[in-house]
Amino acid sequence: MPLYHKLGKIPHKRHTTFKKPDGSLYYEQLFGTIGFDGMSSLMYHIHRPTQVKEIEKTIDISPKAAVQYHVKSRLLKGLELPPEDDYLQSRKVILFNGDVHVGLAAPRKSMKDYFYKNADADELLFIHQGSGTLKTMLGEIPFGYGDYILIPRGMIYQIQFDSEDNRLLITESYHPIYTPKRYRNWFGQHLEHSPFCERDFRLPQNLETHDEKGDFVIKVKKQGHLHHLVYATHPFDIVGWDGYNYPYAFSIHDFEPITGRVHQPPPVHQTFETGAFVVCSFCPRLYDYHPEAIPAPYNHSNIDSDEVLYYVDGDFMSRKGIDKGYISLHPAGIPHGPHPGTYEASIGKKGTEELAVMIDTFKPLQLTQTALNLDDGKYYKSWLE
Repeated sequence: MPLYHKLGKIPHKRHTTFKKPDGSLYYEQLFGTIGFDGMSSLMYHIHRPTQVKEIEKTIDISPKAAVQYHVKSRLLKGLELPPEDDYLQSRKVILFNGDVHVGLAAPRKSMKDYFYKNADADELLFIHQGSGTLKTMLGEIPFGYGDYILIPRGMIYQIQFDSEDNRLLITESYHPIYTPKRYRNWFGQHLEHSPFCERDFRLPQNLETHDEKGDFVIKVKKQGHLHHLVYATHPFDIVGWDGYNYPYAFSIHDFEPITGRVHQPPPVHQTFETGAFVVCSFCPRLYDYHPEAIPAPYNHSNIDSDEVLYYVDGDFMSRKGIDKGYISLHPAGIPHGPHPGTYEASIGKKGTEELAVMIDTFKPLQLTQTALNLDDGKYYKSWLE
């Protein structure tokens, strides 16, 4: 999402002297992606951002496959994941491959005693329950129910929750996450037929600069391990920055569905893309308006992708026995479609109030033990008449 943004104080030219009131220099740092070829931001620190005092414990947090090979469609009851106080400890990977980790979190407490940085992956948080504020080195973003929050890899952040009732769907991508290219012109601006535009994005604001020395713990995820580093200065000591690489929020409620005379395929719901998977938003919308249209989706084979659907709210018209927080997994190569009776029942209906997030991966997903603990065990039989 190439959109220029800036906060705080910055010098007139890049890579030139920028002096503090006492005549000493601020410290410039490039925060970029894909070497020096991707989107980047230039930040100006009060202190050198390189002052590591200690490297303490390292914990292996890489997900482990509980099922190596599978062809079974599954239904996971996501809201049965037990809450935990700590944000990072509450994060549980349920599905993963070499490109993406899909997880759930139910944190009760805000992050106060440490900061976090994912040096491996972009993070896409979807807020199913709860509200609060994402605090980063580039500013703050308030969030609430239905928000996507995209946090670029390498971003140092904390999350301040407003209450203890929080539920998040977390997608960690080892490929950069962008808005779909077909929605943008050659300058990067979103086109008129895009289901959302720049006006819908919420960018960092309220840049708080902390001029503090001490012991500041930053937990860094790198190569599947969580490293505990102690820095000598507060990581949020930036007085100003500008550029294109920063976190932002987008509400699923601001997605404008694309509809047609007959049933439209899932790509019309696409919201984010990478080279390895896509994320789609299924939102309340009018149904197809051909006089003989069948609004329910037709049976289809996921020959090339695993399909993960996270049910957020509303009436899921093509499924029976689905509740909020349920997650369906339809593996590649196995056809699936509407449950018996829903295909016929959709005829003549005028609209749907369903709200869901879909993740389609181009490589097979593996299940963790946490996923198996949430599995209802019988979903794959739910198409029997």
